[in-house]
Amino acid sequence: MFFSKLFGFLGTNLAMDLGTANSLLYTAKDGIVLNEPSVVAIDNREGRIIAVGKEAKEYMGRTPEKIRAIRPLKDGVIADFEVTREMIAFFVRKVISGMRIVKPKIVICVPTGITQVEKRAVIESAQQAGAREVRLVEEPMAAAIGAGLPIDQPVGNMVVDIGGGTTEVAVISLSAVAYAESVRVAGDELNEAIQRYFQDQFQMLIGENMAERIKIAIGSAYPLPEQMTMDVSGKNLITGTPSSVTVTDGHIREAIQEPVSVIVRATRTALEKTPPELVGDIARNGLLLAGGGALLKGLDRLISRETQLHVIIDEDPLTTVVRGTGKTMANEETFKSVFIN
Repeated sequence: MFFSKLFGFLGTNLAMDLGTANSLLYTAKDGIVLNEPSVVAIDNREGRIIAVGKEAKEYMGRTPEKIRAIRPLKDGVIADFEVTREMIAFFVRKVISGMRIVKPKIVICVPTGITQVEKRAVIESAQQAGAREVRLVEEPMAAAIGAGLPIDQPVGNMVVDIGGGTTEVAVISLSAVAYAESVRVAGDELNEAIQRYFQDQFQMLIGENMAERIKIAIGSAYPLPEQMTMDVSGKNLITGTPSSVTVTDGHIREAIQEPVSVIVRATRTALEKTPPELVGDIARNGLLLAGGGALLKGLDRLISRETQLHVIIDEDPLTTVVRGTGKTMANEETFKSVFIN
C-alpha cells in the first residue's frame, strides 16, 4: 500500500476510455488530456505505423495500396492486439511527455458483455504499452459515476451508454450492476446503415467519414420541428463518376431506423427484466443517456415515448464515461467495489 501510494505520487496515473470510435485519457490533475479517434494508419510493406488518432482518421478512404487505415477495436473490444498496444502506447506518450520515473497506473472502462479473453487482451495491451498496473471498470458504471448518480444507495439508476461499437444498458444499485443488456449496435452501425441506404436508394457510394458527418449534421431518431437538408457528394455506383444528391433528415431517419430500434429494444428488455422496486425508482428519477450516440437528435424523445420514462442527456455525453473512470482512479478506496479485476 505504501509503495502504491508512493508510485502514484511520483507518476501520473491515467483513466482511459478505450472506445471503438474514440479514445480519451484523463488525469486527476488536468482532467481530459486527450480525445482522439481510435484509428491507426499502417505502411503495409514495412508494417510500420505512420499515423495515429486524428491524423490517421484523415487517411480513411483516401489511402494508396501501400497504406491502410484501420480501427484496431471492434464492437468495444480489441480486434488487433499488436496495433492496439501501439496505439495505447502512442496516446500515453503523448500525454506523459519527458522522462517518466514511474510507469503509470491505468484504469480502463470496458463493455459489460466482455469475455475473459477480451478482458485479458485489454490488460495485456495496456501493460505492454507501459502501464505498471491496470484496473477495469464497466462502462455503464463509469457513466453513472461520471454523471454523479447515487450508485452507492439502494436506489435504481438506469444508464444507456451508446458508444461507437456497443450500446450498454444497465440498472445500477448499491455500487453493483443489478441488470445489464449489451448490444453490439451503436454509432458505427448507424454510419454503415447510412452508407447502405445511399447505395440502395441513390446508387451512390460514400465513405465512412462522410456517413458520420451526415449523421451528426442531420441524423435524427424522431421527427424534427423543421426539416433539415444536406448536399452529399460521392461516387455513382453505375458509372463510377462523381455524383451528388440533396437529402433530408427524413431520409437519414429512414436509413438508421433499424439500428435505432435495436437500441430502443435493448432498453425495453432491460426494463422488463429489472425488479419492480428498481423500476419504480427509475420511473421517479429518469433514465440517463450517455456516450456519443446520446447526441443523435430526438433519440431521447423516442426512448421516452417507447418506455414512458423521463430521459436525461448528460451535460457532456461524449466524456461521461472517461470522467467517471477518472473518479474511480482518483478515489480508488471509495470505488473499490466497482472494479471487475
